[in-house]
Amino acid sequence: MCRFVNFRAGPFGAVCSPYVLDGDSFADPPALMSLPWDSIPILVRDKDVLLATHGFNVSYQGGVTSLGRLEAALQIRPNEAYFGVLWPGDWIIPAINYPFEDGIASKTGKLLADFCNRWLASARTISFLSHSLGARVILEAIKGSARRVRHACITAGAVNNGCLLEEYAAAGANCDSFLILSSRADRVLEFAYPPGDALADLLDPDHSPFEAAIGRAGPAAPIPSFTRLYQIPDDLGYDHGDYLPPSNPAAAFPDPAARFTQALAFMAAAFRGVAPAWPPS
Repeated sequence: MCRFVNFRAGPFGAVCSPYVLDGDSFADPPALMSLPWDSIPILVRDKDVLLATHGFNVSYQGGVTSLGRLEAALQIRPNEAYFGVLWPGDWIIPAINYPFEDGIASKTGKLLADFCNRWLASARTISFLSHSLGARVILEAIKGSARRVRHACITAGAVNNGCLLEEYAAAGANCDSFLILSSRADRVLEFAYPPGDALADLLDPDHSPFEAAIGRAGPAAPIPSFTRLYQIPDDLGYDHGDYLPPSNPAAAFPDPAARFTQALAFMAAAFRGVAPAWPPS
C-alpha cells in the first residue's frame, strides 16, 4: 500500500488543494482512494516522514507507478512513513510549456508546505526527496515549512545551481542537510535546461541569468556548509532518466542491472542520514 499527496486537478497543468490517496499503486489502473483528513496525523505520529516527488513530463499514472516503486525500493520501516507527491508537471507542447512549469512547481511547493504544517505536525521528522524540476517543489516546501526539515535529497535537479544562495537561501537555512546527486552526462540538463530556464526567467526573474542546473555539476561556489555534493563519474553515463524507477508499468522492476538501482540506494541512505556508499569518488 502506498500513499500519495495529490495536487493534480486534472490531466494537464492545473494545481489543486491537496488530498491524500492510499491504495495499490501497482494495479492497472492504480486502485487508490482518498483518506479522511483526521487519519493523517495518526499515520505519521512519531515517525520519520519522507515526501518524494517526480519531475517534469510525468503523467498521473506515471507518477503513481514510479513513486510507488520508489517506496518499495526504500523498504519503509515501521518507524517511517512515505508519501509520493503528485503534481501536474506535464509535457503538453514539446519545449513550449516548460518555461511555465517553474510557476506550477513553485505553487505546488507552497501548498505542500501548508499541507506539512497542518497535517504532519505530529511526525518526529520530515525529509524531502526530488527528481528534476521536482527540486523546485521541495525547495518551496522547505522554505515555507514551520518546522526545521531533517534532510533534503535533490537528484538531477532542474533548478539553477545558485538557488541555495539566492531565491532559496531561506530553504537552505531551514534544513539540516542537502544532498545533491549530479551527473555531467545528463543531456537534458546540458541541452534542454538552459534555454528553458532562460525563458522561465524572463517570465519570473528570480535568479541570475544563465546559471547551470544544479543537477549537472552541483551547487555554485561557495558551496553552503549544509550541502554535500555527490558527483556521479562521467564514465558511468547517468542521464536524466536514470534515477527514479521507470514510470511505465510494463518496464522491469526491480532490475538489479538498471542504473536506477544504484541511485535508489543513494536515496535510501540520504533519507536515513547514512553516508552513501555510492557514487564512487
